[in-house]
Amino acid sequence: MNDKKLMNLAADNIRILAASMVEKAKSGHPGGAMGGADFINVLFSEFLIFDPENPSWEGRDRFFLDPGHMSPMLYSALALQGKFTIDELQQFRQWGSPTPGHPERDILRGIENTSGPLGQGHAYGAGAAIAQKFLETKLSHTMMQHTIYIYISDGGIQEEISQGVGRLAGALGLDNIVMFYDSNDIQLSTECGVVTCENTAAKYESWGWKVITIDGNDADEIRQALKEAKAEKEKPTLIIGNTVMGKGALRADGSSFEHHIGTHGAPLGAEAYQKTIINLGGNPNDPFVVYPEVKELYAKRNEELRDIVAKRHQEEAEWAKNNPQLAAQMKEWFSGNAPKVDWSTLTQKPDAATRVASAACLGLLAEQVPNMVCSSADLSNSDRTDGFLNKTHEMKRGDLSGAFFQAGVSELTMACMCIGMYLHGGVIPACGTFFVFSDYMKPAVRMAALMRVPIKFIWTHDAFRVGEDGPTHEPVEQEAQIRLMEKLKNHCGEDSVRVFRPADVNETTVCWQMAMENMNTPTALILSRQNVKNIHPDTNYELARRGAYVVAGSDNKFDVILLASGSEVATLEAGAELLRKDGVKVRIVSVPSEGLFRMQSKEYQEEVLPTGSKIFGLTAGLPVTLEGLVGANGKVYGLNSFGFSAPFKVLDEKLGFTAENVYHQVKSLIRE
Repeated sequence: MNDKKLMNLAADNIRILAASMVEKAKSGHPGGAMGGADFINVLFSEFLIFDPENPSWEGRDRFFLDPGHMSPMLYSALALQGKFTIDELQQFRQWGSPTPGHPERDILRGIENTSGPLGQGHAYGAGAAIAQKFLETKLSHTMMQHTIYIYISDGGIQEEISQGVGRLAGALGLDNIVMFYDSNDIQLSTECGVVTCENTAAKYESWGWKVITIDGNDADEIRQALKEAKAEKEKPTLIIGNTVMGKGALRADGSSFEHHIGTHGAPLGAEAYQKTIINLGGNPNDPFVVYPEVKELYAKRNEELRDIVAKRHQEEAEWAKNNPQLAAQMKEWFSGNAPKVDWSTLTQKPDAATRVASAACLGLLAEQVPNMVCSSADLSNSDRTDGFLNKTHEMKRGDLSGAFFQAGVSELTMACMCIGMYLHGGVIPACGTFFVFSDYMKPAVRMAALMRVPIKFIWTHDAFRVGEDGPTHEPVEQEAQIRLMEKLKNHCGEDSVRVFRPADVNETTVCWQMAMENMNTPTALILSRQNVKNIHPDTNYELARRGAYVVAGSDNKFDVILLASGSEVATLEAGAELLRKDGVKVRIVSVPSEGLFRMQSKEYQEEVLPTGSKIFGLTAGLPVTLEGLVGANGKVYGLNSFGFSAPFKVLDEKLGFTAENVYHQVKSLIRE
């Protein structure tokens, strides 16, 4: 046990560094970082287990930061570990700096997750805890004995996602979670009492959590709470730490600046900053310093860790020796490589809904990819993720060996927890719901794209053909929204999201193959509720790998190109039959992924969609979905309303998604 005076000195050192980073950048959030310094210091200097020589070691404890605005606290503590330099702290929030305003995932530097939108970070942590428990059932406790530490603030507790995380972590009995709640009663623009009067401890206890309430700025109480949490073997633990926002901060006149909104989201200000640094024992003219005693504290911890980790590595080596096949499997799972899948045995039922085709793919994956976890937001028998569930069983309290995660009605929570499974490592996650409810998931999709998490989003009921459920359930603008994100590039110059809307059951198989091969970005599969007639039998579906391709049976010399994705391709084929009878030569192009098509050579793009061609696009969404492909020399027929309630065949007729309307629309285009 370290001396309390030394622990306080180290926490004050973190406070000085954090406040100085914000002051130098003239931007940031010092108050929370100063209040949380005691907890992160105790955790990092006494409890967190990691390998100083191998930061990506699979057996390490994980620390998930939810309030990303408290990055100065995290960077400062990691600097004490030796993962950041003082110069890098001084570059906080600057161009090209490894210390951005909100942390971005960098395992080698000790940052497990990109955090920013409050609530998502702790959901990642809960997902990581599920992944650990799941992998423990397949490997062993020896290989999966670590703890998932989470740090959350008042804002994260208030975000609606905390309801889902609290409910699910408690229901599953995730005793490997230790979550610290930095409760300082101050928000960015007001005090917490203005917006909430709930009993947080009672709420989490009702969800099945162990709750410990402490002085969050007292090292001894923090240490004791962490020991109790580590000893808990049935429940996740919430440590409510009552902390002081801006602890140690003084105004220019020397009065206390603690417990004040003004310290939350802005630099302290020149004179207040100087008074604060002096009050904390630092030198305002030379604040970016690690005290010798603190340096020694963390160096001592690194030596302790080397001994701890050496014993763990010895246990792991013995396990690997006795379980060579499992050891090889584990290495492959954590490699980040795409799994090997034999698709040759898969057969698809002709003219079926693409969600049904997806179910067949998922059934095969459940059998062949043992580290894959599939989830659904209480819709498995409708989004047809039950194709996966039928080959495994649900995760339940006391048995997390099943590969199906029932998330209940909580799309955002589900998506974020599945992202967390991947962030843990060793697990390939997929999750499903209705396409219209992807709106609830948008913040998670964006963060998955930022972190390059290869999660598989399965969205069914892709269009107005949901029918009788009416406009509340009929996605119209959703495809345009996700394809806007498809146009964004990540740091590696790749599409940030890979989006597929397959035209029939066979194209669905190829799209799933590409989804499983894609381990660099999220993949979205947009699937039909209704049956879809197979496109031309001679079609080479492998061409779908190029994002867009000419469907078999097209005329070599053509008057017009008919272009669509998903269900509308079959409608175009039916319209093409009428056009050909009238002497119009037609090329049909299926575009399951505009993003992939745009990545092809200019020559291929020109070959499929020659410049100057008249192009007719058909989409069950907004016309803008296809306008970038159709161009100024063509037209797009789509929707301009939220849809209507009626059987889908009636809607097809009323809204013009018929062979006859395709014929009339194309004839009109040709005459122009």
